[in-house]
Amino acid sequence: MATANLTGNSGNSAPDWNTIVQAHERIRPRIHRSPVLTSQSLDALAGARLFFKCENLQKTGSFKIRGATNAIFSLSEEEARRGVVTHSSGNHAAAVACAAAWRGISAAIVMPKNAPKVKCRAVESYGGMITFCEANVTARAETAARIQAQTGAVMVHPYDDDRIIAGQATAAKELMEDVPEIAAVLAPVSGGGLLSGTCLGAKGTRPDARVYGCEPERADDAYRSWKSGTLQTLETSDTIADGLRASLAPRTFAILRRLVDGILLVSEEEMVATMKLVWERMKIVIEPSSAVALAPLLRSGGLNEIGVAVRGREGRPQIGVILSGGNVELNW
Repeated sequence: MATANLTGNSGNSAPDWNTIVQAHERIRPRIHRSPVLTSQSLDALAGARLFFKCENLQKTGSFKIRGATNAIFSLSEEEARRGVVTHSSGNHAAAVACAAAWRGISAAIVMPKNAPKVKCRAVESYGGMITFCEANVTARAETAARIQAQTGAVMVHPYDDDRIIAGQATAAKELMEDVPEIAAVLAPVSGGGLLSGTCLGAKGTRPDARVYGCEPERADDAYRSWKSGTLQTLETSDTIADGLRASLAPRTFAILRRLVDGILLVSEEEMVATMKLVWERMKIVIEPSSAVALAPLLRSGGLNEIGVAVRGREGRPQIGVILSGGNVELNW
């Protein structure tokens, strides 16, 4: 198997390929190898062969269980006895609570007051102890730090952690193993854990694969960071994609600066339309944070934005899309 240089010469560290392989072995007995689905109707709209890595069908309903499981089952016995703490708008929160339950340890979860109720219920169902905070990045971090200081719990950060990144990398690793001819992979970006892992997992398997991050126009810190070459932050956001309201960390930004091929912006309207289209055509439920990774391919000139060479069957490029989660409030 060909592998890319995942550390480069910049002095910035990142999980190497062996670390990703070890993470995959660690979590394999506990997670699903999520299916890769296709849709002829969406292929026709995009002008490409699309392969959807369906992490919306993953345990806890998102990719987050990969990183959380790797991090929590990497803890020493002494660390595990202290329990864990994290902050999250929902999917990482549920994943940490679930993985902690599997290991038999406590999980303190900080969530913003505006977190979707469906995600709060999921955390509680796994035994996580929720503390609510104001809906901004600073409040999340400060509340989690206070709980950590009071309890001695181990922080399991949503994305600023090599164990988390290595776990998230296993989704792209599986996708590339299942569909080796994929030319490009699109994934959502928020704090950058999934996108960093996607870069490492995809390019570690196929060095010439292109990887693009997709984010809401209303939460465009990754796009601004990538364009400017300096880390940009976003304290709050009102995007419908509640899972994409975090900002990059220095760790994830360093990986993306070296390995990501671009960041694509998506409007709120595009996300909603794409989410509904997937529900209708593929008969699966995805959340707005997942729709952001498909939306660029469905608009006029979408393939030109990613600039992939034509390859694969029927003279169309083969493109992977990470459907990151399916936890959405369904009110009828």
